[in-house]
Amino acid sequence: MDAFYASVEQRDDSQMRGKPVIVAWRGNRSVVCAASYEARKFGVRSAMPAVRAERLCPDAIFVAPDFTRYRAVSRSVREIFKRHTDLIEPLSLDEAYLDVTENKTGLPTATLVARTIREQIRKELNLTASAGVAPNKFLAKLASDWRKPDGLFVIQPEEVNAFLVPLQVGRLPGVGKVTGEKLAKLGIHAVADLRKLNSSALEHEFGRYGRRLYELARGIDDSEVIPDRPTKSISAEDTFEHDVPLAAIEPMIRRLAEKVWSASHKESRIARTVVLKLKTGEFKILTRSHTPGSPPSSCEELTDIALSLRERVELSPQQRYRLVGIGLSNFQDREEDAAQADLFPDSSLKT
Repeated sequence: MDAFYASVEQRDDSQMRGKPVIVAWRGNRSVVCAASYEARKFGVRSAMPAVRAERLCPDAIFVAPDFTRYRAVSRSVREIFKRHTDLIEPLSLDEAYLDVTENKTGLPTATLVARTIREQIRKELNLTASAGVAPNKFLAKLASDWRKPDGLFVIQPEEVNAFLVPLQVGRLPGVGKVTGEKLAKLGIHAVADLRKLNSSALEHEFGRYGRRLYELARGIDDSEVIPDRPTKSISAEDTFEHDVPLAAIEPMIRRLAEKVWSASHKESRIARTVVLKLKTGEFKILTRSHTPGSPPSSCEELTDIALSLRERVELSPQQRYRLVGIGLSNFQDREEDAAQADLFPDSSLKT
Protein backbone atom coordinates (compact mmCIF):
# COMPACT_ATOMS: atom_id res chain seq x y z
CA MET A 1 0.00 0.00 0.00
CA ASP A 2 1.23 3.51 -0.82
CA ALA A 3 1.97 5.71 2.24
CA PHE A 4 -0.74 3.64 3.88
CA TYR A 5 -1.58 5.47 7.13
CA ALA A 6 -1.28 8.90 5.51
CA SER A 7 -3.32 7.78 2.48
CA VAL A 8 -6.13 6.54 4.74
CA GLU A 9 -6.18 9.93 6.48
CA GLN A 10 -6.28 11.78 3.16
CA ARG A 11 -9.02 9.51 1.87
CA ASP A 12 -11.20 10.10 4.93
CA ASP A 13 -10.66 13.87 5.13
CA SER A 14 -10.90 15.71 1.82
CA GLN A 15 -9.19 18.79 3.28
CA MET A 16 -5.93 16.80 3.55
CA ARG A 17 -5.85 15.65 -0.07
CA GLY A 18 -2.96 17.02 -2.06
CA LYS A 19 -1.33 18.40 1.08
CA PRO A 20 1.67 17.18 3.07
CA VAL A 21 0.37 14.91 5.82
CA ILE A 22 2.49 13.44 8.60
CA VAL A 23 1.04 10.70 10.79
CA ALA A 24 2.71 11.17 14.18
CA TRP A 25 2.11 12.47 17.64
CA ARG A 26 3.63 15.88 18.19
CA GLY A 27 6.41 16.06 20.75
CA ASN A 28 10.15 15.89 21.17
CA ARG A 29 10.15 12.09 21.49
CA SER A 30 7.64 11.20 18.79
CA VAL A 31 8.62 9.61 15.48
CA VAL A 32 6.90 9.67 12.10
CA CYS A 33 4.63 6.67 11.50
CA ALA A 34 3.93 7.61 7.89
CA ALA A 35 4.28 10.56 5.51
CA SER A 36 2.23 11.35 2.43
CA TYR A 37 4.10 11.68 -0.84
CA GLU A 38 3.54 15.43 -0.67
CA ALA A 39 5.49 15.44 2.63
CA ARG A 40 8.16 13.11 1.29
CA LYS A 41 9.12 15.76 -1.28
CA PHE A 42 10.47 17.75 1.67
CA GLY A 43 12.59 14.82 2.87
CA VAL A 44 10.18 13.53 5.52
CA ARG A 45 10.44 9.77 6.06
CA SER A 46 8.97 7.13 8.36
CA ALA A 47 10.79 6.64 11.69
CA MET A 48 12.19 10.17 11.49
CA PRO A 49 11.88 12.24 14.70
CA ALA A 50 8.70 14.28 14.48
CA VAL A 51 10.50 17.50 15.43
CA ARG A 52 12.86 17.08 12.47
CA ALA A 53 9.93 16.36 10.16
CA GLU A 54 8.29 19.56 11.34
CA ARG A 55 11.45 21.53 10.59
CA LEU A 56 11.68 20.02 7.10
CA CYS A 57 8.00 20.61 6.34
CA PRO A 58 6.63 23.32 8.66
CA ASP A 59 3.32 23.53 6.77
CA ALA A 60 2.58 19.81 7.10
CA ILE A 61 -0.64 18.60 8.68
CA PHE A 62 0.15 16.41 11.70
CA VAL A 63 -2.36 13.66 12.46
CA ALA A 64 -2.28 11.36 15.49
CA PRO A 65 -2.22 7.71 14.33
CA ASP A 66 -5.44 5.71 14.50
CA PHE A 67 -4.30 2.09 14.36
CA THR A 68 -7.79 0.70 14.94
CA ARG A 69 -8.90 2.29 11.68
CA TYR A 70 -5.74 1.24 9.82
CA ARG A 71 -6.19 -2.37 10.94
CA ALA A 72 -9.78 -2.33 9.69
CA VAL A 73 -8.67 -1.08 6.26
CA SER A 74 -5.88 -3.66 6.23
CA ARG A 75 -8.44 -6.41 6.79
CA SER A 76 -10.44 -5.12 3.83
CA VAL A 77 -7.34 -5.26 1.64
CA ARG A 78 -6.70 -8.82 2.85
CA GLU A 79 -10.24 -9.83 1.83
CA ILE A 80 -9.47 -8.67 -1.70
CA PHE A 81 -6.29 -10.77 -1.69
CA LYS A 82 -8.28 -13.81 -0.60
CA ARG A 83 -10.42 -13.66 -3.73
CA HIS A 84 -7.30 -14.57 -5.69
CA THR A 85 -5.22 -16.84 -3.44
CA ASP A 86 -5.08 -18.31 0.05
CA LEU A 87 -1.27 -18.16 0.01
CA ILE A 88 -0.89 -14.76 1.68
CA GLU A 89 2.02 -13.90 3.96
CA PRO A 90 1.47 -10.54 5.71
CA LEU A 91 4.58 -8.54 6.61
CA SER A 92 2.73 -5.66 8.24
CA LEU A 93 -0.60 -3.87 8.01
CA ASP A 94 0.31 -2.49 4.58
CA GLU A 95 2.46 -5.16 2.92
CA ALA A 96 2.18 -8.83 2.02
CA TYR A 97 3.54 -11.53 -0.24
CA LEU A 98 1.09 -13.47 -2.42
CA ASP A 99 1.83 -16.72 -4.22
CA VAL A 100 -0.35 -16.70 -7.34
CA THR A 101 1.29 -19.60 -9.17
CA GLU A 102 -2.26 -20.91 -9.10
CA ASN A 103 -5.03 -18.39 -8.53
CA LYS A 104 -8.72 -18.75 -7.73
CA THR A 105 -9.94 -16.53 -10.57
CA GLY A 106 -8.20 -18.45 -13.35
CA LEU A 107 -6.30 -15.43 -14.65
CA PRO A 108 -3.54 -16.62 -16.98
CA THR A 109 -0.63 -14.55 -15.60
CA ALA A 110 0.58 -13.14 -12.30
CA THR A 111 0.71 -9.72 -13.93
CA LEU A 112 -3.02 -9.82 -14.62
CA VAL A 113 -3.67 -10.90 -11.02
CA ALA A 114 -1.62 -7.97 -9.72
CA ARG A 115 -3.37 -5.53 -12.05
CA THR A 116 -6.79 -6.83 -11.00
CA ILE A 117 -6.00 -6.60 -7.28
CA ARG A 118 -4.78 -3.02 -7.65
CA GLU A 119 -7.94 -2.06 -9.56
CA GLN A 120 -10.16 -3.64 -6.90
CA ILE A 121 -8.33 -1.82 -4.10
CA ARG A 122 -8.70 1.47 -5.97
CA LYS A 123 -12.42 1.03 -6.76
CA GLU A 124 -13.56 -0.50 -3.47
CA LEU A 125 -11.31 1.23 -0.94
CA ASN A 126 -10.34 4.40 -2.80
CA LEU A 127 -6.66 3.75 -2.08
CA THR A 128 -3.66 2.94 -4.24
CA ALA A 129 -1.28 0.01 -4.03
CA SER A 130 1.99 -0.76 -5.78
CA ALA A 131 2.80 -4.30 -6.85
CA GLY A 132 5.89 -6.21 -7.87
CA VAL A 133 5.65 -9.41 -9.88
CA ALA A 134 8.65 -11.74 -10.04
CA PRO A 135 9.68 -15.42 -9.83
CA ASN A 136 10.43 -15.20 -6.08
CA LYS A 137 9.84 -13.17 -2.92
CA PHE A 138 13.16 -11.31 -2.93
CA LEU A 139 12.71 -10.02 -6.47
CA ALA A 140 9.01 -9.29 -5.97
CA LYS A 141 9.88 -7.09 -2.98
CA LEU A 142 12.40 -5.12 -5.05
CA ALA A 143 9.90 -4.80 -7.89
CA SER A 144 7.12 -3.56 -5.59
CA ASP A 145 9.23 -0.52 -4.65
CA TRP A 146 10.35 0.20 -8.21
CA ARG A 147 7.47 2.35 -9.43
CA LYS A 148 5.90 3.68 -6.25
CA PRO A 149 3.43 5.20 -5.81
CA ASP A 150 0.58 3.51 -7.66
CA GLY A 151 2.94 1.39 -9.75
CA LEU A 152 3.27 -2.08 -11.20
CA PHE A 153 6.65 -3.52 -12.12
CA VAL A 154 7.28 -6.97 -13.52
CA ILE A 155 10.55 -8.92 -13.60
CA GLN A 156 10.25 -11.81 -16.02
CA PRO A 157 12.52 -14.84 -15.38
CA GLU A 158 14.69 -14.03 -18.40
CA GLU A 159 15.11 -10.43 -17.17
CA VAL A 160 16.49 -11.22 -13.72
CA ASN A 161 20.19 -10.84 -14.59
CA ALA A 162 19.71 -7.60 -16.52
CA PHE A 163 17.70 -6.17 -13.62
CA LEU A 164 20.08 -7.18 -10.83
CA VAL A 165 23.56 -6.57 -12.23
CA PRO A 166 23.48 -2.72 -12.23
CA LEU A 167 21.86 -2.42 -8.78
CA GLN A 168 23.80 -0.94 -5.89
CA VAL A 169 24.36 -3.54 -3.15
CA GLY A 170 22.45 -1.34 -0.70
CA ARG A 171 19.25 -2.46 -2.43
CA LEU A 172 19.78 -6.03 -1.23
CA PRO A 173 17.97 -7.06 1.98
CA GLY A 174 20.28 -7.16 4.96
CA VAL A 175 22.84 -4.75 3.51
CA GLY A 176 22.69 -1.87 5.95
CA LYS A 177 25.24 0.77 6.80
CA VAL A 178 27.79 -1.55 8.46
CA THR A 179 27.64 -4.29 5.82
CA GLY A 180 27.62 -1.69 3.05
CA GLU A 181 30.78 -0.09 4.41
CA LYS A 182 32.49 -3.47 4.68
CA LEU A 183 31.53 -4.31 1.11
CA ALA A 184 32.81 -0.93 -0.06
CA LYS A 185 36.19 -1.61 1.54
CA LEU A 186 36.32 -4.78 -0.55
CA GLY A 187 35.61 -2.73 -3.67
CA ILE A 188 32.04 -3.99 -3.93
CA HIS A 189 29.50 -1.29 -4.79
CA ALA A 190 27.15 -2.89 -7.30
CA VAL A 191 25.71 -6.38 -7.66
CA ALA A 192 28.03 -6.81 -10.64
CA ASP A 193 31.00 -6.44 -8.25
CA LEU A 194 29.44 -8.85 -5.77
CA ARG A 195 29.12 -11.52 -8.44
CA LYS A 196 32.89 -11.58 -8.87
CA LEU A 197 33.31 -13.23 -5.45
CA ASN A 198 32.53 -16.89 -4.95
CA SER A 199 30.46 -18.27 -2.10
CA SER A 200 33.47 -19.33 0.00
CA ALA A 201 35.02 -15.86 -0.13
CA LEU A 202 31.76 -14.21 0.92
CA GLU A 203 31.21 -16.69 3.74
CA HIS A 204 34.74 -16.01 4.96
CA GLU A 205 33.97 -12.28 5.15
CA PHE A 206 30.36 -12.34 6.31
CA GLY A 207 29.74 -15.78 7.83
CA ARG A 208 26.38 -17.40 7.05
CA TYR A 209 25.09 -14.18 5.54
CA GLY A 210 27.82 -14.45 2.92
CA ARG A 211 26.02 -17.40 1.39
CA ARG A 212 22.82 -15.37 1.32
CA LEU A 213 24.64 -12.51 -0.44
CA TYR A 214 25.95 -14.93 -3.05
CA GLU A 215 22.41 -16.15 -3.78
CA LEU A 216 20.78 -12.71 -3.78
CA ALA A 217 23.33 -11.42 -6.28
CA ARG A 218 22.10 -14.14 -8.62
CA GLY A 219 18.41 -13.68 -7.92
CA ILE A 220 18.15 -16.95 -5.98
CA ASP A 221 15.50 -17.11 -3.23
CA ASP A 222 13.80 -20.41 -2.48
CA SER A 223 11.77 -19.18 0.50
CA GLU A 224 8.07 -19.96 0.23
CA VAL A 225 5.10 -17.73 0.88
CA ILE A 226 3.94 -18.94 4.29
CA PRO A 227 0.35 -18.02 5.22
CA ASP A 228 -0.63 -17.66 8.88
CA ARG A 229 2.96 -17.54 10.07
CA PRO A 230 2.92 -18.21 13.83
CA THR A 231 3.34 -15.16 16.03
CA LYS A 232 6.82 -14.94 17.52
CA SER A 233 6.22 -12.03 19.86
CA ILE A 234 3.76 -9.34 20.90
CA SER A 235 5.02 -6.05 22.29
CA ALA A 236 4.15 -2.46 23.03
CA GLU A 237 6.46 0.41 23.84
CA ASP A 238 6.31 4.12 24.44
CA THR A 239 8.70 7.04 24.70
CA PHE A 240 8.61 9.46 27.62
CA GLU A 241 8.25 13.18 27.05
CA HIS A 242 11.30 13.63 29.32
CA ASP A 243 13.90 11.13 30.49
CA VAL A 244 12.89 9.53 33.78
CA PRO A 245 14.55 7.33 36.43
CA LEU A 246 13.79 3.62 36.66
CA ALA A 247 11.67 4.09 39.76
CA ALA A 248 9.25 6.34 37.85
CA ILE A 249 8.32 4.00 35.00
CA GLU A 250 5.84 1.79 36.88
CA PRO A 251 2.69 3.55 35.56
CA MET A 252 3.89 3.13 31.97
CA ILE A 253 4.73 -0.55 32.54
CA ARG A 254 1.21 -1.12 33.84
CA ARG A 255 -0.40 0.58 30.83
CA LEU A 256 1.80 -1.27 28.33
CA ALA A 257 1.18 -4.60 30.07
CA GLU A 258 -2.56 -4.06 29.65
CA LYS A 259 -2.09 -3.44 25.91
CA VAL A 260 0.06 -6.52 25.46
CA TRP A 261 -2.26 -8.71 27.50
CA SER A 262 -5.26 -7.55 25.47
CA ALA A 263 -3.43 -8.25 22.19
CA SER A 264 -2.37 -11.71 23.37
CA HIS A 265 -6.03 -12.76 23.72
CA LYS A 266 -6.29 -12.80 19.92
CA GLU A 267 -3.69 -15.57 19.73
CA SER A 268 -4.52 -19.25 19.83
CA ARG A 269 -1.06 -19.98 21.25
CA ILE A 270 0.38 -19.19 24.68
CA ALA A 271 3.38 -16.97 25.40
CA ARG A 272 5.77 -18.22 28.05
CA THR A 273 8.35 -15.41 28.25
CA VAL A 274 7.93 -11.84 29.50
CA VAL A 275 10.34 -9.20 28.18
CA LEU A 276 11.17 -5.75 29.52
CA LYS A 277 12.87 -3.33 27.13
CA LEU A 278 14.49 -0.07 28.16
CA LYS A 279 16.32 2.63 26.25
CA THR A 280 18.58 4.96 28.19
CA GLY A 281 18.90 8.68 27.61
CA GLU A 282 22.11 7.81 25.72
CA PHE A 283 20.12 5.50 23.40
CA LYS A 284 21.56 2.28 24.83
CA ILE A 285 19.00 -0.52 24.66
CA LEU A 286 18.62 -2.97 27.55
CA THR A 287 16.38 -6.05 27.63
CA ARG A 288 15.55 -8.34 30.51
CA SER A 289 13.36 -11.43 30.23
CA HIS A 290 11.87 -14.13 32.43
CA THR A 291 10.21 -17.46 31.64
CA PRO A 292 8.13 -18.47 34.67
CA GLY A 293 7.23 -22.05 35.52
CA SER A 294 3.80 -21.54 33.98
CA PRO A 295 2.74 -18.86 31.47
CA PRO A 296 1.24 -15.65 32.86
CA SER A 297 -2.47 -16.35 33.46
CA SER A 298 -3.66 -12.79 33.98
CA CYS A 299 -2.77 -9.20 33.22
CA GLU A 300 -1.86 -8.74 36.89
CA GLU A 301 0.63 -11.61 36.74
CA LEU A 302 2.16 -10.26 33.52
CA THR A 303 2.47 -6.82 35.13
CA ASP A 304 4.07 -8.22 38.29
CA ILE A 305 6.69 -10.09 36.25
CA ALA A 306 7.43 -7.02 34.13
CA LEU A 307 7.84 -4.86 37.23
CA SER A 308 10.13 -7.43 38.85
CA LEU A 309 12.41 -7.37 35.80
CA ARG A 310 13.40 -3.81 36.74
CA GLU A 311 15.35 -5.28 39.65
CA ARG A 312 17.66 -6.99 37.17
CA VAL A 313 18.81 -3.67 35.72
CA GLU A 314 22.22 -3.03 37.23
CA LEU A 315 22.64 0.60 36.17
CA SER A 316 22.84 3.46 38.66
CA PRO A 317 19.56 4.64 40.24
CA GLN A 318 20.41 8.06 38.77
CA GLN A 319 20.32 6.68 35.23
CA ARG A 320 17.56 8.21 33.09
CA TYR A 321 15.47 6.36 30.50
CA ARG A 322 13.67 7.63 27.41
CA LEU A 323 11.69 4.52 26.42
CA VAL A 324 10.11 1.44 27.97
CA GLY A 325 8.56 -1.57 26.30
CA ILE A 326 6.80 -4.75 27.41
CA GLY A 327 6.65 -7.93 25.35
CA LEU A 328 5.52 -11.54 25.31
CA SER A 329 7.51 -14.12 23.36
CA ASN A 330 8.31 -17.83 23.18
CA PHE A 331 4.83 -18.75 21.94
CA GLN A 332 3.78 -22.40 22.13
CA ASP A 333 0.70 -24.38 21.20
CA ARG A 334 -1.62 -24.99 24.14
CA GLU A 335 -1.20 -28.74 23.76
CA GLU A 336 2.58 -28.39 23.92
CA ASP A 337 2.34 -26.22 27.01
CA ALA A 338 0.01 -28.72 28.69
CA ALA A 339 2.47 -31.53 27.93
CA GLN A 340 5.27 -29.58 29.59
CA ALA A 341 3.09 -29.00 32.63
CA ASP A 342 2.53 -32.77 32.89
CA LEU A 343 6.25 -33.41 32.68
CA PHE A 344 7.10 -30.74 35.26
CA PRO A 345 4.15 -30.52 37.69
CA ASP A 346 6.29 -28.70 40.24
CA SER A 347 6.91 -25.28 38.76
CA SER A 348 9.98 -24.86 40.97
CA LEU A 349 11.73 -27.43 38.80
CA LYS A 350 11.55 -25.16 35.76
CA THR A 351 13.84 -22.20 35.11
